Amino acid sequence: MTDASATAARRPGEQALAALGLGAPTLDPADASAHSFPGGGRWRTEIPSCEGPEALAVVLKESSRLDVPIHRISQGSGVWMLTDAEITEMVEATNERDIELCLFTGPRGTWDIGASVRSDSRGGGLRARGHDAVAGCVEDAVRATELGVRCLLVADEGVLWTLHRAREAGIIPAETTLKVSALVGPVNPASYAVIERLGADSINVPSDLTLDHLTEIRRVSAAPMDMYIEAPDDLGGYVRMYEVAELIRRGAPLYLKFGLSKAPGIYPYGTHLRDLTLDTARERVRRGRLALDLLARHGAEDGMAPLGSRLPGPLHRFPATA
Repeated sequence: MTDASATAARRPGEQALAALGLGAPTLDPADASAHSFPGGGRWRTEIPSCEGPEALAVVLKESSRLDVPIHRISQGSGVWMLTDAEITEMVEATNERDIELCLFTGPRGTWDIGASVRSDSRGGGLRARGHDAVAGCVEDAVRATELGVRCLLVADEGVLWTLHRAREAGIIPAETTLKVSALVGPVNPASYAVIERLGADSINVPSDLTLDHLTEIRRVSAAPMDMYIEAPDDLGGYVRMYEVAELIRRGAPLYLKFGLSKAPGIYPYGTHLRDLTLDTARERVRRGRLALDLLARHGAEDGMAPLGSRLPGPLHRFPATA
């Protein structure tokens, strides 16, 4: 499935339910996303929470063993939790496989002294509080890109806009892509369009959005969307395996993000969490295999974007002026 006019995938249980008189209504062609990745393809894959060179090695080994294609590998603890040597090792390993490496920028939310984010209302959310927090994110971005990283993960709208302006000004490489974290999570087409215009190249939406919500977003924006097919518990723990084909039909261009529910948090990572981190890294790849097997059974596996592709295509931006 490489464009919106392609035949829709078979839906789960379709033939058996139809034989029992319980067939689902016909899919509405108007619900399908009209967008694809540049160069073709409707979906890419992402393995998140790969917290260092050792976890990366596990992911790469397991992806080869299980034949799980990977477009992007992302990390959640932050650039500041990695040494230069560790970042360089991760850059070299992903470059060898033509996989995009995405590292998180700077201080945010619960790693700050602010108490409001720990209140029942969650206060300002997991954003960068004050000038110094923004500066830390920029410091991380400059350091990471100087070491060869070409994708940065952002959890604050102001940091996003600042880094977009930085790449426009040549402070970080122009080919750097900016990925917006699930911690920001726009939930309507208006906010999604604003995030795109602030400089986002892919945007992680919450995994509890309905199929209709995805269609609404796609009617206003072609910016690539990231979605946890299985979300960590602190992001809801939602498991949407059986909806993968329809999520692609509605949300393309879409990164299928293979998270893991019922797993303890590992941010910020350290060797005290080594065994857990390696075990969960391995299981995320296996979850990817399960999702891809479902796509194959439903006839939707042909829509994958070429491996090695990473750019988002033309997007709408606010003028990057001072």
